[in-house]
Amino acid sequence: MSEKALTLKQSGVRWLWLAILIFIADIGIKFLVMENMGYGWANRIEILPFFNLLYVHNYGAAFSFLSDQAGWQRWLFTGIAFVVSGVLTYWMSKLPATEKWNNSAYAMIIGGAVGNVFDRIVHGFVVDYLDFYWGNYHWPAFNLADAAICIGAAMIILDGFRKKENTGA
Repeated sequence: MSEKALTLKQSGVRWLWLAILIFIADIGIKFLVMENMGYGWANRIEILPFFNLLYVHNYGAAFSFLSDQAGWQRWLFTGIAFVVSGVLTYWMSKLPATEKWNNSAYAMIIGGAVGNVFDRIVHGFVVDYLDFYWGNYHWPAFNLADAAICIGAAMIILDGFRKKENTGA
């Protein structure tokens, strides 16, 4: 039994506009932060009683995972991001463009991954600038790319709980 191949226009690849939008917004915000803020916690800007803007470098992955290593992690995380982005783009090519939930989730992950890869390649670190906290406990600083990746991943997990239509197959 063979399935009819989707054309580029019919496939979820059309949703890559969202990845491009996230990438551009992420890089733009990071540029503004780097150009207009002093580095480090001492230069944070208090916005709300639970939220600061700041400028810090992350040499690792999420929550500074492996940030204390000698630099090899930069290329490991870059490679992982390229592989994941490639796989998700392939999956998008197999989904119809009308499958908005999964295509947007995949695009969010791709946009965030490429935004952080850009930082790793150009700067050797990822720029983080969002600091949420409660009392003296600060969640690890993150950025728009990280948020897009987390939201996209949560959407994929939630999709596993959504009721699927029975196609009769």
